[in-house]
Parts: sequence; C-alpha cells; structure tokens
Amino acid sequence: MMRVIALAALTAAAMLSGAASAQSKAQGIAKQVCAACHAEDGNSTAPANPKIAGQFEEYLGKQLRDFKGQSGKKAARESAIMAGMVANLSEADMTGLASYYASQKLKPAAASDKDLAALGQKLWRGGNSASGVPACAGCHGPAGAGLPGQYPRLAGQYAEYLATQLKAFKENGRANDTNAVMRGVAARLTEREIRAVADYAAGLR
Repeated sequence: MMRVIALAALTAAAMLSGAASAQSKAQGIAKQVCAACHAEDGNSTAPANPKIAGQFEEYLGKQLRDFKGQSGKKAARESAIMAGMVANLSEADMTGLASYYASQKLKPAAASDKDLAALGQKLWRGGNSASGVPACAGCHGPAGAGLPGQYPRLAGQYAEYLATQLKAFKENGRANDTNAVMRGVAARLTEREIRAVADYAAGLR
C-alpha cells in the first residue's frame, strides 16, 4: 500500500514539474518573441495590437494555429507579421503560450466617444433589425465576456483593433471565423456601426 502511495506521489510531482517547466518555457517565448507587440503580460500598449491577457486559452491556441497553417496548407488567418512569429513554434509551444497568456490579468482599454458608444450599446444589446444585424450580446455576452471554446472575450479590447478586425471580416480579409458567422454579420454593418460597436466593447467590463 505504501509503495502505491509513494508511486502516486512521485507521478504527481513529475506532472507538476512538467507543467511548471512548460509554463516557464512559454513565459520565455513570450518575453523573447511576443513582448514587442503584445507585452510580456499580454497587455499591449499599442491600440493596433490586441490585448491578449486573460483571453480564452482555446481561442488563443486556435489563432496561433491559424496563423501558422497546418500540413503545408495556406494559413487560415493571414498576417505576414504573425506568420513570421509562429513559424518556428511547435504545437507544444503554441499550447503553452495560449495557456500562459490566458492566465494573465487583463488591463482593459476604455471607450472614448460617448455618442459612438451609445450607438454601439444599442447594436450590442439589440442589433439592427432593419439591416439584419444580430445583437452582439447573443454570442459574446451582455458584458462582452464571450464563451470559452466558442466566442472570444471582447470586453476591454482596444476599439482600434476591434474595428480593424470587423472591417477585415466585412471585406473578407479575415476568414477564419467558424461557419463564416462574423463575415456575415460584418457585411451588414456600416462604417459608423463598426466604430460604434468597437468603442462600446472597449468600455465593457
């Protein structure tokens, strides 16, 4: 019985050691590769670069894999910058980075235009029935918290980055959304509505 307990303890210790080692490696990669744009803790200081601290691990992992492309196929999400960043990352590296950044604390951005945010709130909560735009809250939640494994957290993200991504979806410049859901939504948004939703989301908590 004591031998079984001892073996279990050794196994648990080995697993903890392995997890700590993986986390340490991920932090090292974050510091050497990712920090220039996203900051070591994932709280980018440049509005053009997303804050990835506290984002869902599943979502971060998917984006990294989409930037890299698989089995020689074209990357699902195209970015010359990110393609270079992920080129030498292994599957374990990407999993580790996703886990590391998901564990960091978000320092949220803020809304900057009262009128835009007011329009954004209407779209977020109720959509636009006239143009067929569904409420953003239906997938991303009333407070922008998202849903793990399905929809990313948008609360506190930079408005500039969100607007850029919505425009990319609208123009088919970004096409790694499941079942083309975001492309369908963004196609119905006007330029002002895109800026409004982005500004409102930045102020959500």
